[in-house]
Amino acid sequence: MYQINSLCKHCNLCVKNCPALAIKVLEGKQVISDTCVECGICIRSCPFNAIDKIEEDRQITGCKSCPVECKIPNGGTGACKRYTNENGRIVRNRALIMNNTRVELPGENIRKPIITAVGAGTNYPCSKPAPYIVSQCREGVDVVTVVTEAPLSYSGVIVKLDTNTYIGEEGDKVYLNNRIIGMVNTEEYGSKMIAIGGANSLTGKNGFQVAQTIVDLANGNEVEISVAKKTKIRVQTGKAPVINGIEEKKMRIGCGSATVGLFAALIKDAVDECIVIDHHVIGLASEHLAGEDVGMKYSGVIPNARRSTRGRYFGEHGEGIGGTSLMTPREAIAQIDMKIAKAGMEILVVNTTGEVSALFEILEDGNVAQKPMSEKAGKVVKAIYDNCEESKVSVMYSGGTGGSARGGVCNYPLALSRAVHSGKAILTVGGAPTYVMPGGGINFIVDTNSVVDKAFTWVPTPATVAPIEYTMTKEDYESIGGHMSQIISVEDINWKD
Repeated sequence: MYQINSLCKHCNLCVKNCPALAIKVLEGKQVISDTCVECGICIRSCPFNAIDKIEEDRQITGCKSCPVECKIPNGGTGACKRYTNENGRIVRNRALIMNNTRVELPGENIRKPIITAVGAGTNYPCSKPAPYIVSQCREGVDVVTVVTEAPLSYSGVIVKLDTNTYIGEEGDKVYLNNRIIGMVNTEEYGSKMIAIGGANSLTGKNGFQVAQTIVDLANGNEVEISVAKKTKIRVQTGKAPVINGIEEKKMRIGCGSATVGLFAALIKDAVDECIVIDHHVIGLASEHLAGEDVGMKYSGVIPNARRSTRGRYFGEHGEGIGGTSLMTPREAIAQIDMKIAKAGMEILVVNTTGEVSALFEILEDGNVAQKPMSEKAGKVVKAIYDNCEESKVSVMYSGGTGGSARGGVCNYPLALSRAVHSGKAILTVGGAPTYVMPGGGINFIVDTNSVVDKAFTWVPTPATVAPIEYTMTKEDYESIGGHMSQIISVEDINWKD
């Protein structure tokens, strides 16, 4: 249970942030009620250290569904609103959904285009029908594919680098030949993300360079870029990224907390403590719920990081181990509480790829000394390393075809957009499946590794040119005002070698 102390300045941040609505203002003062679940959000959001944790005897049940470990009173819900205390049992408060009734998958006969748009050319202006409108009978159903190589100024690529290596901060500018072509994007799990292109970049002063770079990356060519004119990166889809001259080898198995969770039993059998270094969350095995679950007791080791929740700590971003500021394994150990720890206890320090590791022994005076890696500790390191995927670059092309290019497909452009979003028309790019973003327009993303080789080009408007295919039944094509008189059978196409 928590209570407000005399340092409170009545800013009401705790009231606004409490997910359990347990903090109220009574007679001008903030008061915490017994519906508090001890999630800690109020403590972390209070700028005045005005909230204390107190011991209080009340009927609660601890939730073990995440590291927060909410203390939920009977009939109450945890901070996440997912779990409820029903007479001492923590239960999920929503029934299991067996099927997603909001989505109807289209029939198999329209999933794959009859032909791709690669090499089809472009009929410009868009008032003209698309270069090829082709029909084929599939399992008794007449299917139509409409193709064009569409110039798209609303386009770009998302470059995914499977690495923990520090490349820069979110929002840092990305350069090629000293010209800005993109920026560092928000990270994804185990990967750094870079966004290159977009309409504003393509129409800006560096537009030609931007268009060429998008096409080079989408076509599988190697490109060397730099982040903030500091970090040099060689990227090529399907290959390992090369960062400041060093080729990346492994993608992390997970954050430090996830690594502890995966190998807790193996860690317990090998050492008294394990610190897993990671730029996102540093794991401390003996304090972690997974460590407790396999019978580990807190070791008294304090990692060099900011505590988040049990066994989970935030490190500082930097150019050290695992994308942190820690340059050596020894730096991961901040101090030892010798009231809890004992001399001779062993601490394994390892990163989330198993590429950096060291074993330490606690000394009588509370310091640590490195020692040779034991066989059991080595097995932990090897298990982490062996379960990591190879580091590679992925390039995803993103574009928007919800504009005038629809005129080459049909006479009712809004009907085409609706057909795509309802699944009656399948959008592919160079024969590859796409993810169509929800909402208005036809915005898509496609893995360039799945597209026909060297399928993308560019025009000096500047814009990139993508091979676009729409496939649907002939009946649905007619219903959206398709150019029916332009349909030819696939057998009648004059194929060129």
